Amino acid sequence: MFSNLSLVALTTLITTPLLLVVVAVLLVLERKFPYRKGLPFFRDGLWVDLVWYTLFQSFLLKILIFDVIIFALDRWVGPVRWQLLAGWPVAAQVGFFVVTHDFYIYWFHRFQHSSAFFWRTHEAHHSGKHVDWLAGSRSHAVEIIINQTIEFAPIILLGANPVVVPIKAFIDAVWGMYIHANIDVKSGRLQYVINGPEMHLWHHADHEEVFYANFSTKFAVWDWLFGTAYRPANRKPERWGLPYAFPKDYFGQHVFSVARYDETALVQRSRWFRAYHGVRGRLLGWLTGKAPALRPLHGWPVPEVGSGTVAAQRPGGNFGEM
Repeated sequence: MFSNLSLVALTTLITTPLLLVVVAVLLVLERKFPYRKGLPFFRDGLWVDLVWYTLFQSFLLKILIFDVIIFALDRWVGPVRWQLLAGWPVAAQVGFFVVTHDFYIYWFHRFQHSSAFFWRTHEAHHSGKHVDWLAGSRSHAVEIIINQTIEFAPIILLGANPVVVPIKAFIDAVWGMYIHANIDVKSGRLQYVINGPEMHLWHHADHEEVFYANFSTKFAVWDWLFGTAYRPANRKPERWGLPYAFPKDYFGQHVFSVARYDETALVQRSRWFRAYHGVRGRLLGWLTGKAPALRPLHGWPVPEVGSGTVAAQRPGGNFGEM
């Protein structure tokens, strides 16, 4: 049955259903042991995160990153490609790229929180007022292009086994869902090494004290080593998201990273933008008419309960305060 499939295709065929199993497990854990109680499944932003970021953007950027950028780099390197890892076992290759890329991500992520320009490629990731297993998929296209090119190009250019690509992609997906999952995890001393929701959910909080903290993705050890760890005892964030209004629309979010605008005001001022929003509204209206449980997709109101906390000033200023 699998005789005509490459090892890469076979690995992908195995990891895809495994990923769906992980999703199911996380959904159950979010309901049984919620970090933030009362968070609905059909929450504000689910449509954008699932349809536009997870399906639409991931598909298009996979083509751009692998079939255009990495393919061109591979052709350019050609016969002088370094075979540095060709003799390593696959497990060692996977471990090498998981650790080295995670180290890079820590520093690039930290840089994004300090640079007014690169913050604009990252703020979408922090815009969700609800953080759950799917929230990590909301990442600006430019951020994904930079990080995944730096992540996967060396696997090809250093002569690693191509099967490392789907294995590492699976690890990335599972870990990304886990650290954003709305699960009340208490991992004890393990959190000094392995990153999880208890530190990363704080990173997404709209609190001044944590904006420059908890940058790690897979290994929390980077935060502890470089002095950016924040893990208060017996305390949870009071609010998540950004301290300024952020567009709810996928395309609008990318435009906002280039030119700041007020989405509500633009709807009232521009008939073209109003017509575009009208299409979205009618589509969601049809869906919620068929299935009333989907009504939160229109935009679930999030009360700002954290009146006693201070939102951090973002690089370049908080839009609306300038």
